Amino acid sequence: MYGLGIAKGMWVTFTHFVDTYVQDAQYLFRSAKYRSSRLPERQGPKTARGLFTVEYPREKLQMTENYRNIPFLVYNSTTGQERCTSCGICAKVCPPQCIWIVRGSDPETKRPKPEPVEFTIDATICMSCGYCAEFCPFDAIKMDQNYEMGTYDRWNDLVLTKDRLMKPDTYHYQIHPSAKDAEAANIAKSEKAKNR
Repeated sequence: MYGLGIAKGMWVTFTHFVDTYVQDAQYLFRSAKYRSSRLPERQGPKTARGLFTVEYPREKLQMTENYRNIPFLVYNSTTGQERCTSCGICAKVCPPQCIWIVRGSDPETKRPKPEPVEFTIDATICMSCGYCAEFCPFDAIKMDQNYEMGTYDRWNDLVLTKDRLMKPDTYHYQIHPSAKDAEAANIAKSEKAKNR
C-alpha cells in the first residue's frame, strides 16, 4: 500500500520533470522573435507544462472559490445597511471564542437594536473553521480569501474591528460567484423574518 503510493507520487514528479525539458527543447527551436515575445506566457502557471515557478508577490495563483480565511461582515452595497443583527450565534458557535459583539441600544427607549455597536474578531486566535459563516441565519458573516496578513503588531493589525471587517456584498459575490443566486433567495427570506 505505502510503496504503491510513493511510486505513484514519484511517477507524477518524474513526468513533470521530463515535460519541463521537452517543452524547453521545443521552445529553443522556435525563432528568436517568438521566444522574446512569448517568454512571460511560457513561464506562467496557466500555460506552462512540467515544473514552473510562480513569481510571488508579482504573480499569484488564483484561489479556489471554497478557500476560507478570516471572516468578514457583509453589508448591502446599494443601501449601505448591515446584515448583522448582533444575535450572537457566531460568537456562540466559535470554537476558539475569538468573536466579541456588543449590541446597540436605542438611546431614547434603551431597548436593544438589531445592529452591533462593536464587532471584533481576533485573527490570531481564529482557526478559519467557517462555523460563524455557516450558522449565521442572516448571511451577514462570510469567509474571506485574503491570506496576506503578516504583521509585527498584533493589537493594531490582527485584532479586527467592525470598520475593518465590513465589506460590500459585491466583494463577496466577486470571490464567491456561485453563491450569488443562492444567497438572493436566502436574503429575501431573512428580510421577511426580520420585518415581522
